[in-house]
Amino acid sequence: LTVKAEGTEKTAPVGPVAPAGPIGPAGPGTPGSPCGPTAPCGPCGPGTPCSPCGPSAPTWATMPESHRTGFVAIVGRPNVGKSTLVNALVGRKISIVTPRPQTTRHAIVGVLTRPGAQILFVDTPGLHARMRNQLNRAMNRAVEGALVGADVALFVVEAGAWKAGDSYVLEHVLAAQIPVILAVNKVDLVRPKSALLPYLAACEKRAAFQAIVPISAANADNLDRLTDLIADLLPVGPPLYPLDATTDRSMEFRIAEMIREKLLIALRQEVPYGLAVEILALEQKPGVVLADAVIWADRDSHKGIVVGKGGATIKEVGTAARLELEKIFGLRFYLETHVKVKTNWADNARTLQQFGFESNS
Repeated sequence: LTVKAEGTEKTAPVGPVAPAGPIGPAGPGTPGSPCGPTAPCGPCGPGTPCSPCGPSAPTWATMPESHRTGFVAIVGRPNVGKSTLVNALVGRKISIVTPRPQTTRHAIVGVLTRPGAQILFVDTPGLHARMRNQLNRAMNRAVEGALVGADVALFVVEAGAWKAGDSYVLEHVLAAQIPVILAVNKVDLVRPKSALLPYLAACEKRAAFQAIVPISAANADNLDRLTDLIADLLPVGPPLYPLDATTDRSMEFRIAEMIREKLLIALRQEVPYGLAVEILALEQKPGVVLADAVIWADRDSHKGIVVGKGGATIKEVGTAARLELEKIFGLRFYLETHVKVKTNWADNARTLQQFGFESNS
């Protein structure tokens, strides 16, 4: 089945598509990886006038000697609000967010450039002990890789709810032997507020954290203090990304993720966990982006659920994705979506590589 979604006309130029650069010190803007094909997405996407390489890319010569730059791995068990926190810290929607656990499947860098520091937040999937298939193992490897390349770990937990999964994550975080800040999220949901005090006291006994910071990612509460503490722990060095960069991920990746977000929201059954989205083609013209996307289901029975009666569900998903993409990029989007079946794709190493996951080799 093919469903098309089209929006209203807006005008803004857009450049050629650029693949995402690698995560870590060898990423875009660093020596040996100059701006150009690997340049990260700015506010209007890769290669656009609002996120150019060259003049906007800071150099060490223009930065104070005390300038700090580093990677911050944001880790935690599923559904503690890591992606919401990354988006709030960067000030833009970098990662998709849904009420469902394990929404995030890849490590995604969000770039925050501020006077005296460039902080590279690495959003990661929820670390989980049960690895039922190769997809789960690939997601855990993404977390481990983020910790290996990080200068600081930001360990996120839910206020008032320390679970076995938190202890599992803490073991991995401490094994990385890097400074750890504990962010106690969702404090706005704790009633009465006095109930938070014994929880914070218990957290202090679990590890020698650099700091314990109560926050609300949803309300952006106490994030300035959190950012200041993180910046102080980063090594001195030049910026690794252009000043107006917001993420290391390409437009194709963000389109696919936006479609998957809307699928997760629209489908109330277990179907979303068996879905993947792949962008087959992307064409950019002045003011408009045309994307050809495939939604892969892992069972024939799921295909009909994704499509919906008379194509209603997939039409709803396409429209919701298009509207939010237009808001993010300031461009008109035209999405063409197809629903196909690739049985047991989540346990197929070759297919996972096709979908952008790193292999185990």
